[in-house]
Amino acid sequence: MKATEVPEISGAYLFEPTPHADERGFFCRTFDADVIRSVGLAPDTFVQDSLSRSVRGVLRGLHLRSGAGEAKLVRCSYGRIFDVVVDLRPDSPTYLGRAFFELSGETQLTVYIPAGCAHGFQALTETADISYRIDRPHDPSEDVTIAFDDPELAIPWPLPATSMSQRDREAPSLAEVLKQKER
Repeated sequence: MKATEVPEISGAYLFEPTPHADERGFFCRTFDADVIRSVGLAPDTFVQDSLSRSVRGVLRGLHLRSGAGEAKLVRCSYGRIFDVVVDLRPDSPTYLGRAFFELSGETQLTVYIPAGCAHGFQALTETADISYRIDRPHDPSEDVTIAFDDPELAIPWPLPATSMSQRDREAPSLAEVLKQKER
């Protein structure tokens, strides 16, 4: 497994496994504590694993957490997704930077998203399973959502959004969220 820095988002990494394929299929390591440590992250800080399943066109996000934030490892274990990370850390050298990835069950790439960054994705296949490894327990009172179609972010979603939660549909603009953070 190798780790590569994501230039658009300071502190973000892409972890690429080394699959071993044969006539049966493939096997690969999707988490390696030593590789995580090699880029300065503490593997034992991850406390929760979650899984979501989406159908083609479903859009989830843009989500982040207030307070101490939430760092996470995200991987598409089955299907394909268009994945988005937006740096919302005012003190970051890549503040407001955006990074886009195609994550898939074929590649098993994992993206590390630092605390303070917003995350969202859109399912590109009929079924897409997304695994999350999160560094602190979820607290719904800290959930923050930003409009997926905010013109300031101009995210090039590849498909029309076929379905999303009410919370995502009604999310405020980036400017409104940033104004609330200042209070």
